[in-house]
Amino acid sequence: MLLLPADHRGLRERFAAEGYVPLPGLVPPDRLVPLRREIRRLESMAQHQARGAPRPMTTLGGHLIAEESELIPRVYHDPALIELVRGISELDAVPVADPLERHVIDILHRHDDAHGEHTHGHPLALVVFSEAPGSARDGGLLQYAPRGTGLPSEADEVAHRAHHRPGDAYLLRADTTDHRVTALRRAGLRRVALNFAYTTPDRQPAAR
Repeated sequence: MLLLPADHRGLRERFAAEGYVPLPGLVPPDRLVPLRREIRRLESMAQHQARGAPRPMTTLGGHLIAEESELIPRVYHDPALIELVRGISELDAVPVADPLERHVIDILHRHDDAHGEHTHGHPLALVVFSEAPGSARDGGLLQYAPRGTGLPSEADEVAHRAHHRPGDAYLLRADTTDHRVTALRRAGLRRVALNFAYTTPDRQPAAR
């Protein structure tokens, strides 16, 4: 289902330097259709967090995904995808035992929906986009700061930032890279991202 890059060397170097590496076109357009259809089916079960909350957006957690979807867990456990994560990160990446943390869908679809600054307890996050704003001017951008250096204000043009398109993905060193998603700047936009968490054997949390 995925279009995996064969050469990891340049990706490893950027990941080591920035804690982030883009994977454009990881899901080809024809294969994006069933993934988007699956996420849309699950979206009606999601819970939106109100504006003013730390993360004003709609989320769908790992337990419900595991119970309701066959496609998403199958992609998550794809051995070739896990080898890609290992090859880029140079970590012994393994699936997270806890289904709650394993895979999450984050949906920004209202004006000012955003995802506030945070890090994760697990070391690696592979984020796959099924929908995204067409222009960086519309918001929904990833902002990140390597090695816990802290993020400047959202408007700071010096900050590391990235715009992604449907089918794109990125790998993030999620435990040491401060990151956030900037607010959607107008109504009618959607940013839908599937977040795959991976850990290492020595940091495996207990399943809940």
